[in-house]
Amino acid sequence: MPRRTGPAAVAELADVPLPDFDPIGPPWPGRTESIAGASVFVRHTPSTSAHGQPAVYVHGLAGSSTNWTDLAALLAPWLDATALDLPGFGRSGPAPGGAYSIAAAARVIVGHIEQSGRGPVHLLGNSMGGAVSITVAATRPDLVRTLTLISPAVPDLRLVRPTADPLIGLLLVPGPASSLVERRLSLLPVRTRVLGTLRLCFADVDRLPPERLEQAVEELTERRGQPWTTTAFTRSLRGLVRHWLAVGPMSAWRELTKIHAPSLVVWGDRDKLVDVRLAPRVARAIPDCRLLVLNDVGHTAQMEEPRLTARAILGLLRAADAR
Repeated sequence: MPRRTGPAAVAELADVPLPDFDPIGPPWPGRTESIAGASVFVRHTPSTSAHGQPAVYVHGLAGSSTNWTDLAALLAPWLDATALDLPGFGRSGPAPGGAYSIAAAARVIVGHIEQSGRGPVHLLGNSMGGAVSITVAATRPDLVRTLTLISPAVPDLRLVRPTADPLIGLLLVPGPASSLVERRLSLLPVRTRVLGTLRLCFADVDRLPPERLEQAVEELTERRGQPWTTTAFTRSLRGLVRHWLAVGPMSAWRELTKIHAPSLVVWGDRDKLVDVRLAPRVARAIPDCRLLVLNDVGHTAQMEEPRLTARAILGLLRAADAR
């Protein structure tokens, strides 16, 4: 795979006043749209400026559009943004035909941008949403103005890291063991399940305001009433791993080299799910990319350290506008 061998460019942190925002306020409102044959819930964070540029946020595995609530508020003076619940997650319906691949999710993002008529957009993805965003940026460069990847789920030789939940590995292969894990997860108390996920995603879960925890508990309680929730998680996990194992032109690493948009990679040095040592390699693979590694931050920097993440994104936007 062709890539630069030198160090990745250091991300610029824009020195601009960030707006005050309510760190315990409710998620942004949204509505259900029909996209690529799926019933997709889309939240909208309107820009507080008449010149806000279009942006799209893509969440990770087991996440939802609410993962972007605070970052979207901080960037509202510059971005007019939408955040999608991918099919099978949040308030969206199931994926048509049970297609939970990275390519299928990418088609939903492409469909949303095309239907909105607002492209090219600033595209931001976290974890599995980062993998989806890479595919969109590589295959539809006409729709992406800049790309921000926060701990993107890129291929790792260790399919399940030692710091992650060991049960995840059992979900990768269909069979009795996988079914048993799915049943065990479905029977866990909602609060226990939410806290377990947050401990995997945060370096320090105590940084999350109690109100945000209660909102996450309420969201999962609502999702548990949906018959496709467990299936969506398991099949999305398997779809991600299949994407990792692709070779040739469809290789995830080769996709990175095809990205033309100015890009930013943000990673927490205490990421328990995707090894931070992959961060420089990802940034070097993208022809025009900057890298920011945040100290004492986990897998979801946009939630754990939204202000620094916002400043790095604004640095990227400033550089793109200067062109």
